[in-house]
Amino acid sequence: MLTELHIENLGVIDLLDIVFQPGFTVLTGETGAGKTMLVEAIELLLGGRAESTLVRPGEPEARVDGRFVFGDDEVVLTRVIPADGRSRAYVNGRLATVSGLVEHGAHLVDLHGQHAHQSLLAPASQRSALDRYAGTDLVPLRDARARLTEIDAALAALGGDARARAREIELLRFQRDEIDAANIVDLDEEVTLSEREELLASAESHREAAHKCLAALDDDGGVMDALGTAVASLGARAPFASTLERLRAAAAELGDIASDLRALAEAIEDDPEGLARVRARRQSLRELRRKYGESLADVSRFRDEVAARLDELEGFEARAASLESEREHAVAAERKAAAAVAKARRRAAAGLARAVEERLQSLGMQRARIDVVVGDVDPGDDVTFLLGANPGEPALPLSKVASGGELARTMLALRLVLTEAPDTLVFDEVDAGIGGSAAVAVGHALADLGSRHQVLAVTHLAQVAARADHQITVSKSVRDGRTVATATAVTGAARIEEIARMLSGSSDSAAARRHARELLDARRVEQ
Repeated sequence: MLTELHIENLGVIDLLDIVFQPGFTVLTGETGAGKTMLVEAIELLLGGRAESTLVRPGEPEARVDGRFVFGDDEVVLTRVIPADGRSRAYVNGRLATVSGLVEHGAHLVDLHGQHAHQSLLAPASQRSALDRYAGTDLVPLRDARARLTEIDAALAALGGDARARAREIELLRFQRDEIDAANIVDLDEEVTLSEREELLASAESHREAAHKCLAALDDDGGVMDALGTAVASLGARAPFASTLERLRAAAAELGDIASDLRALAEAIEDDPEGLARVRARRQSLRELRRKYGESLADVSRFRDEVAARLDELEGFEARAASLESEREHAVAAERKAAAAVAKARRRAAAGLARAVEERLQSLGMQRARIDVVVGDVDPGDDVTFLLGANPGEPALPLSKVASGGELARTMLALRLVLTEAPDTLVFDEVDAGIGGSAAVAVGHALADLGSRHQVLAVTHLAQVAARADHQITVSKSVRDGRTVATATAVTGAARIEEIARMLSGSSDSAAARRHARELLDARRVEQ
């Protein structure tokens, strides 16, 4: 609910702070005192049009702050209107867009009168209101539409149109066959090929190195001869027995090394064709990696993905037939659910219209006609509330009703019939053109609504004001040569005087004060 309103330099208001209470609050005062300017301030907080003409003459800018509390949370909305330039909006002190104010305000306040911020004027809100009244079960329809969307997405993912699908199949087959033709068995094959290429490319130099090593080991005067001389020089001398054994072991090891080296050298042959094949294989693998992945493992994974997609596309006809069959059932389910929703809406439309008409009759619109029109196409999403305020006049959509008072009372009647609404409801001109029993009925209706919501109403009628839980009087005076508006919460004797003024135009009338006390006493008795 709206708990505080701060206004600076807005029209006749130079500085004003108001604390609002729960329940039903009326804003009263002389014509032109500035009551409607308070409603204008709230409308600005909700994203209403900001005109520079609203800024108090001679001031650089106007400012409105509103503090809203809902549950354990609260939000502060701010609107600043400069005398020149674009307005600024803030949410909890942070710069925001006007659309941000609209988004927050839609959940906080509903204005009823000649204002833009009336949620029930929106077609979607009227449809939602009818559904709440009818208790429409929308779950089957939502589920059916979700399933239909899922099937359509699956059909679209199968491959588009026939030509696009044929092109994709051709590309996928080429990619699969190209990778398969490479016959990649070992994912580390490139390492092996690199080693093989290095061996074949350097065959002659490898053999030369082996022969030089063998000559050093085994030729006359080589290492083997030197070891033989060393063994012979020690003979069978006991002190060198262990050393002699090691020398003989070294000679045997060198003999084995020479034998192995000779075999290796003999195995290394020039193989230009083999080298060409290795290099060609390495190049083909590099080309595959360039196209399909950083490594052979990536190429292999890509091939699996291609094969899976190819299987899916090649099985398109069967899959498409299955999905089309599912789609037929989903469409039938959606149509059935849509028909059920439309039936519920059409069945409830007349009842809602009658209920609102009954409320309107008690609010001084005895001959008003309400029509709730549901579109012909199932599920009847096109819902429009029509009002024929006077006999002989055509019923018009609520958004086209010209009279602010008639619209406000219609909105009041709707709110009384419906159970859901924003926490705060503001009514301006709701009592326009009525009096007597109709005024009493409006007061009762607003008080009833105030038991469920915070209700703020601008009124000129004492019968309405007396029904309120709280009353704020707006007045204006001249200070330092300038007109200034003030707002004061009135209670006790001050409230009696204000209601007496509303009854007779003057608070000095004893009869008016007596009548005012009777109105307030009647309210207390009824409570």
